[in-house]
Amino acid sequence: MFKTRLLSSIILVIIALAAIISGSWYLAAVLWGISLVAYRELCQACRIIEPAGKGKSLEGMGFVFITLYYLAMVGSRNPLYMIMVVLLSLIGFLFVYVFAFPQIHARQVMSAYFCFVYAPVMFSFIYLTRELEYGLYFVGMIFISSWISDTFAYIFGMLLGKHRLAPILSPKKSVEGSVAGIIGSALCGGLLGFFLVEPVIHEQEVTFIFALIGGIGSIISQIGDLAASAIKRNYEIKDYGKLIPGHGGIMDRFDSVIVTAPMIYFLFRIMISAVR
Repeated sequence: MFKTRLLSSIILVIIALAAIISGSWYLAAVLWGISLVAYRELCQACRIIEPAGKGKSLEGMGFVFITLYYLAMVGSRNPLYMIMVVLLSLIGFLFVYVFAFPQIHARQVMSAYFCFVYAPVMFSFIYLTRELEYGLYFVGMIFISSWISDTFAYIFGMLLGKHRLAPILSPKKSVEGSVAGIIGSALCGGLLGFFLVEPVIHEQEVTFIFALIGGIGSIISQIGDLAASAIKRNYEIKDYGKLIPGHGGIMDRFDSVIVTAPMIYFLFRIMISAVR
């Protein structure tokens, strides 16, 4: 099991690095594909599609608007069009609801819209962060705040964990592990800023900014991880899927990334502009 999980992790890192370094349409295409899978996993987890097949049209509508959203993001580069697609998607879901009533319940419609925003829209901020000036360095903080933070939290939680962080929701997570994740993420962020970013951005010191964003990002990623666990517990499922051997589904591996990505994007936009 450990070897399978490790091999899957290595493959994921290689794919992520290739997509992030390439950027542009290649990164957007990878995120679009991941978003489609994540949306389907969420639709199944939230039981939007009932055993009789009711709700299938909501899933199809979601696929359409995920595609339109990513086309608007890459094609126009104008946030106005992206916001427009997000709002039009709600109208699209309501359209299905009205003309399929009463076969489709309001709960399914609200869940479908939530799933659309929760994964596909949030994933897009990886691309938006990469497209910023110096975005190749900034986007690394999304994964440091998520995956590196999780690694520190796991290791130090196993070694030192005594106080449960969320005993009902996630009995294995500890306060000590959580703190270690925050410190580890801040430390790695500071190291990234000092050794890789400051030599490139000569006009300002960014080490403190990267360390601060790493710490904040770790807190947000832990909330995202726990929130995804809460959804699974509500619907009594173990994993969102089986696509990634040893990890589960896309949502099982990227549950913290999707919440961290938009916050990292906005934190960089705010902090970088503030020090200029």
